Amino acid sequence: MTINNNKIKSNNLFWNLFKSIKLTVVVLILLAATSVIGTLIPQNGTEQFYVQKYGEVFFKLFSSLDIFDMYNAWWFVLLLIILSINIIVCSIDKLQTTWKIIFPDKVAFNIERFRRLKHKEEFESPLNIEDIEGKYLSFIEKNFGIAVKESISIKDGGDNNGVADVAIFGEKGRWTRIGVYVVHLSILLMLIGAVIGGIWGFKAFVSIPEGETVDTAFLMDNNTPVKFGFNLKCNSFSVKFYDTGQPEEFKSNLTVIEDGKESITKDIVVNDPLRYKGLSFYQSSYGIDSAKNVLFKITSKESGMTYSQKMEFGQTIDIPESGGRFTLIEFVHGYNFRGHNLGEGFIGKFSENKSADNKLPKDNALLNNESLERDKTDKEKPIQDKENSEVEIYIPIKFPTFDKMRGGAFAFEIQDYDKKYYTGLQITKDPGVWYVYIGFIFMIIGCWITFFMSHQSICVEIRKKAERGCNIVVSGTANKNSQGMKLKVAKIAAKMQQI
Repeated sequence: MTINNNKIKSNNLFWNLFKSIKLTVVVLILLAATSVIGTLIPQNGTEQFYVQKYGEVFFKLFSSLDIFDMYNAWWFVLLLIILSINIIVCSIDKLQTTWKIIFPDKVAFNIERFRRLKHKEEFESPLNIEDIEGKYLSFIEKNFGIAVKESISIKDGGDNNGVADVAIFGEKGRWTRIGVYVVHLSILLMLIGAVIGGIWGFKAFVSIPEGETVDTAFLMDNNTPVKFGFNLKCNSFSVKFYDTGQPEEFKSNLTVIEDGKESITKDIVVNDPLRYKGLSFYQSSYGIDSAKNVLFKITSKESGMTYSQKMEFGQTIDIPESGGRFTLIEFVHGYNFRGHNLGEGFIGKFSENKSADNKLPKDNALLNNESLERDKTDKEKPIQDKENSEVEIYIPIKFPTFDKMRGGAFAFEIQDYDKKYYTGLQITKDPGVWYVYIGFIFMIIGCWITFFMSHQSICVEIRKKAERGCNIVVSGTANKNSQGMKLKVAKIAAKMQQI
């Protein structure tokens, strides 16, 4: 018996805790506070970024609390679960009383309740009760759905010669009391969606150069590869700029290829993603991946003449004035010269024609590779093949006069180039998003029911006068918007007078 009592007490303690409105307020405050933290502290960044921004001590502290991936943290999910249980218990606790109001065993009316109302409409009719009660009953039933007629005894009220012989009651909207439960259900659906998305969803990133195809992205929090299950091709990329040089709009033309067939092609811009099989591809960033072709300006040191030459990668041309041959090899994003990064540019091989008046300088840092290197992976590669006249040269975009420092008979300069971009896509998978969407729909419905609809009741008393005719009193009440109900009673009374 003691064990059973302990169980009852334990169950009551659990029930009373989770039906508490105070618990709801506390959890909501905690969720709001943590959401502010999640907004102020960037999420899913790199370790280097966080250490640089917050220092080693705060980085370790925030990492231990999962602050950098807060919305997937165990404690944040726990808060959502507690709020969900709290909403369920509160709903169940009040549902029994509400259910009896909505679905009573018998519809009963207390006429004294209506007689105590301050706002009433009263008028007289020259007709007898039996002439109008049927019409009024039909009118109330048409406007309220439920109408009940009751005979009122003399003791219910009235003066010497007038008695409330008949009372007609009408009501509608008992079911509107479930509006708050619809709101509760909507919150539960959104919370369930958030939990499902946090556990089984992901955010990833991928860069796709124009014309290339990928089938894998990398998670933003730990760089783990994630397969799409299909191929994604970037057909083209375009960007428009303001006069200030800032990007106005950039978009990608993407094609989904599955089983060797093109399934869907779509232009995506910011906030207009491509969605396919539960994955959403958002336009996130872009950059210059390479170049499609380049227009060179070639200057002869001897004659002072300049020549324009458009080239593609792998193409070899003869230099004017029998100056030799030049082959365009590749585009690079960085090139180090004596410890300085010269930025983007082009690599080519130049076989300069050796003549008596045109010999390659022997002591030139640019040719002897004293401090010129493409990147870390290629720094051991020599710039010049010393057994012949072929020289690998770098032509930067930002420094047009750089190649003149080489001291050769011809200098190369970039006039223009056709950029080949890559598109940066953020990929999200959120299996709980449909729960959230449905939750929003229920939220709108529930709020509409709760704030714009009400349970309305009306009473029409028909009192027999001493002589022919009768006196009619119309009163009504509603559980919400009493002022609106007052206007509605006046409107109904005016229509009944016309009847």
